[in-house]
Amino acid sequence: MIRKILCATDGSTASAKAVDAAVELASQLGAALTFVTVERVTVEKAANSAFWDSQVLDLAVAQTHRDLSAAAAKARNAGLTQVQCVTTQGGNVAAAIIDYAEKNGFDHIVTGSLGRTGLARLMLGSVAADVVAKAHCPVTVVR
Repeated sequence: MIRKILCATDGSTASAKAVDAAVELASQLGAALTFVTVERVTVEKAANSAFWDSQVLDLAVAQTHRDLSAAAAKARNAGLTQVQCVTTQGGNVAAAIIDYAEKNGFDHIVTGSLGRTGLARLMLGSVAADVVAKAHCPVTVVR
């Protein structure tokens, strides 16, 4: 039985669709819902970089906060009461999502996908495909 759903979001169109699907699934099942965003660059890493720009990093943090807040508001407007928002760090987004899900006892993951194929997928990779291939639990991919 699905009791804890983790929905990966990054503010993209694909993840907005994943948010909608996760809210609907959590509503139908009465499950707790957590939205997660993976921060690829931490303040500590950025500070040690030649490209350090605190304004850019502050803007990115603010955007992440807005994206997570919007997802939580959508869930609460749908009547969900067990809603959380978190960020986690990792250079490999899929691995960070899976690691967070495993360590925190999630039994379902929802993620979006742009549906890249061919050379674009080969060059850019696919977070969704990696999550599906390596997750410890069922994964819903929304396109």
